[in-house]
Amino acid sequence: MRRLLATCLLLATQLAAAAGDVHEYQLDNGLKLIVKEDHRAPVVVSQVWYKVGASYEHDGITGVSHVLEHMMFKGTDEHPAGEFSRIISENGGSENAFTSKDYTAYFQRLEKSRLPISFELEADRMRNLNLQDEEFQKEINVVMEERRLRTEDKPTSLTYEQFGATAFISSSVRIPTIGWMNDLENMQLADLQRWYERWYAPNNAVVVVVGDVEPQAVLKLAKKYFAPLQPEEIVPPKPRIEPPQKGRRDITVRVPAEVPYTIMGYKTPVLATATESWEPYALEVLANILDGGDSSRLTRDLIRGSRIATSAGAGYDLYDRQAGLLLLDGTPAGSHSIADVQDALFEQIQRLQDEPVTDEELSRVKTTVVASAVYELDSAFYQAMKIGQLEAVGLDWRLAGEYVERISAVTAAQIQAVAKKYLVEEFLTVAALDPLPMESGRQSRADSSGGAHVH
Repeated sequence: MRRLLATCLLLATQLAAAAGDVHEYQLDNGLKLIVKEDHRAPVVVSQVWYKVGASYEHDGITGVSHVLEHMMFKGTDEHPAGEFSRIISENGGSENAFTSKDYTAYFQRLEKSRLPISFELEADRMRNLNLQDEEFQKEINVVMEERRLRTEDKPTSLTYEQFGATAFISSSVRIPTIGWMNDLENMQLADLQRWYERWYAPNNAVVVVVGDVEPQAVLKLAKKYFAPLQPEEIVPPKPRIEPPQKGRRDITVRVPAEVPYTIMGYKTPVLATATESWEPYALEVLANILDGGDSSRLTRDLIRGSRIATSAGAGYDLYDRQAGLLLLDGTPAGSHSIADVQDALFEQIQRLQDEPVTDEELSRVKTTVVASAVYELDSAFYQAMKIGQLEAVGLDWRLAGEYVERISAVTAAQIQAVAKKYLVEEFLTVAALDPLPMESGRQSRADSSGGAHVH
């Protein structure tokens, strides 16, 4: 195992070298440009990240970031509706966008000589978007249907949404990215206009370029297209500090569904909020001990072993802007109940608190985590994603280069320490999906992955 881990570390170093250096620039109007050379193929990935997402919103306008993402494809005076996608396609490229809790991003993948086209189009819509009521009325209906399809008609997604709103009282982490239906139904074009003018500005944006490019040439292009844009006074949202949780929170969601389901989460720090920098990395390894492939504990013990669950998982994201949750979930198998799955998940937590992870298991899990991170570096798009994500949540992009080393340094004692400190009832919220009978001839919609906008 030690040999395999060493191999992964070596591979990470080799891939980083193959990808080339990273260059960071700041234009006079506040726009940040980050360029990473990757000369393995004559292509370029260009991404524009705006530091705004659902966690910036408040009650009454939830979903506005995501709706605006849709409207960003509806044209400017220079490039009318539909022209953006047509031009990218005619030049052999692909493009899309996505909204999260912490950021909104737009991206293109093109042959390297076509980068000026991407910059021209993105600079134009950064400040010159032409928001029309006719297009808005069409698109808001699209978003509401998307909400019905992805949340309201999917019992597990609906349970997760209710779970998030229960776990957090004040923190804007509780706001669903798609928005609450009532807010979507009452959204006005003026809401989008104010949001666009407030957040879509060069001094609230990061442009990331990864590919077969020369950094100074990219900087010259950025100065040509983005430098003339006027900055905006960016006033961050008022802090919404989550009050200390005083005990376990439980909810039951009763909707028509085929099978029961449970999800639980413990409040945990992330890199941006942790007082001890090693804790998020220990939580990352802990989550992978529980759910890091076919040999992980949940798969081995709950699915293949006791057969209590047909599915069981765990997840944690150390790169969020605000403190979040370490999540566990599961679906009962056969005659087993939600309570059986919950008890089994709690037993796994108790084991992490009582027993240090063995050297063999820890080495295997860290090797899996490191290998996954290393092989993702082979993608120019992923390289750009990681840089953009870190910058968009207020972290330094250089942290991505520390990931392998910090994961490799996690000890069994640290994993046990974070399990004892954070995976306790005081920080716990539990949701259970208690299925109601399905309507005759109706089945619940299958889960669909991803949140990218299709326009």
